Amino acid sequence: MIQRKKHNNVLPGFGPSLGFTIFYLSVIVLIPLSALVFRAAGLTWGEFIDTVTAPRVLASYKVTFGSAIIAACINSVFGVIVAWVLVRYRFPGRRIVDALVDLPFALPTAVAGITLATIYSPNGWIGKILEPHGIKIAFTPLGIILAMTFIGLPFVVRTVQPVIEEIEVELEEAAVCLGANRLQTILRVIVPLLLPSVITGFALSFARGVGEYGSIIFIAGNMPMVSEITPLLIITKLEQFDYRGATAIACVMLLASFSMLLVINLLQRWTRRFAE
Repeated sequence: MIQRKKHNNVLPGFGPSLGFTIFYLSVIVLIPLSALVFRAAGLTWGEFIDTVTAPRVLASYKVTFGSAIIAACINSVFGVIVAWVLVRYRFPGRRIVDALVDLPFALPTAVAGITLATIYSPNGWIGKILEPHGIKIAFTPLGIILAMTFIGLPFVVRTVQPVIEEIEVELEEAAVCLGANRLQTILRVIVPLLLPSVITGFALSFARGVGEYGSIIFIAGNMPMVSEITPLLIITKLEQFDYRGATAIACVMLLASFSMLLVINLLQRWTRRFAE
């Protein structure tokens, strides 16, 4: 009779680990989100629709999601270029540049917003150069795109960088030997390999931009119907003691966050299958 050996682990078993995991997630994630939904449930369906589709709220959706998409597109292009340079080239100060990519992760968002507003304001270092040409960045929707681009760049670079490191240079050399020019090598060899990770980086950058608040309020101008983002509108309703309205708008953002999380997970699964 074969006896199975019992493996004793130093860490707790499945039961205690699962119980602690469920308890921790419930306290930190599920209970606060449930409270948000229950608070919004105090509104009737008609009141909920009227609240989340008010002209000012719709304008904030347009500014928030539109700016996040533009910023994610910009990061998808220049983030790939930055990652390619950091992986494929060796130059003085490369490690410093590589560390600067992670700066938006470590920098407090309020500090980033104040810095961007100071530099790009009409009296700032860059703003005073652009102002005579009719280009105004600070306190406009363009400043929102700039802030979202700043905080979203690391997501694209760090997502694409490991994929570039795994691309063998021999593939590019083989394409050249078969008669492909540089453009054909990029479009038919490099782009298909990078596309899954670029899409994932785009989704992460977009999700980060939609939820950003601290760095945007200092450079946006925060004008209703013009440069007011949805997170700021939620804060405004809370200051006005309109808790139901704030939670209704928050539920819409929560639904958008869950949708983006689902898309990101599907993209990551597709990326793993593509790599295999």
